[in-house]
Amino acid sequence: MALPKLAILDDYQGIAGPHFAHLENRVAITHFPQTLDPRNAAQQSELVNRLRDYEIILAMRERTPLSRETLSQLPNLKLLLTTGTRNRAIDTAYCAERGIPVAGTETRGPGVHSTVQHTWALILALARHVARDDAALKSDRDYWQGSLGMTLSGKTLGLVGLGKLGSAVGRIAIVAFGMKVIAWSANLTQEKADEQAEAAGLEKGSFVCVEDKQEFFARADVVSVHYVLSERSRGVVGTPELRRMKKHALLVNTSRGPLIDQAALLDCVEHGGIGGVALDVFETEPLPADSVWRGRQWGTDGRSEVLLTPHMGYGDEQIHGWYDEVAANLQRWLDGEDLKTLL
Repeated sequence: MALPKLAILDDYQGIAGPHFAHLENRVAITHFPQTLDPRNAAQQSELVNRLRDYEIILAMRERTPLSRETLSQLPNLKLLLTTGTRNRAIDTAYCAERGIPVAGTETRGPGVHSTVQHTWALILALARHVARDDAALKSDRDYWQGSLGMTLSGKTLGLVGLGKLGSAVGRIAIVAFGMKVIAWSANLTQEKADEQAEAAGLEKGSFVCVEDKQEFFARADVVSVHYVLSERSRGVVGTPELRRMKKHALLVNTSRGPLIDQAALLDCVEHGGIGGVALDVFETEPLPADSVWRGRQWGTDGRSEVLLTPHMGYGDEQIHGWYDEVAANLQRWLDGEDLKTLL
């Protein structure tokens, strides 16, 4: 009797295999580390062809959207596994119609701490020109102290969004670097900002709400984006906001790529409109090989400095725990037992 087939999607680091090794005599496992984008017609067709024969699919977070259109063309699908406590990229309603269980993991994963850590890694690396100096020292034997870093003490950090992430980033700015912190979001009030400050162990008034968005961008020396993506918030940072930023200001996005108007941002940094930008998230992920972000010599010829990372704010060693939980759920299913963390 043929073994049921498992497709493991989007394991960019190639770390899932050992977590499923004990099940290799019970299920045929294939790894597909390269993400296909179903918004592209050719890639959608390739995605369906890739998955059509599989009874079990493991989705890593929301990297590959599994819509009704896709799932309806997978006649053999019997179980859909995912990492995390929810996955908005899976049409769970359609799965329920077909009687396909969708199971996640109990552990929430890296969460706030990982993203906060990565946000500060990007702020500091950009402020101190770490990547640029590293590359210059390795490529130019005569290079030495070609730039001056930004002193953060006394500067103003602007937070677009003041939830758990924004508050945690703001707390570090105050406690570790002596920065001033201002915040903006569509519904933020000073009362709410004070509540967030106290929840972070700070005094009232530590986070200053700036209700006028244009004023907010004009005042900040560093802007860090921590906003929820929705149709309403798409492009919440656009040309008007970028034009109000100081010439030396830095912009960091570890939230979602579409929150910043990509065309407006490219135009801004192509002409050196701000000091620099650090991006961990992009409109299309993985970032296409021919993306202009990959191809330019940033920080030269009047262009702003650009620092890129491949959506690592949510990626750390805790992901191993997710795969352990998924493997345990798969074993339950193979043994005819009840699944945990049904979505």
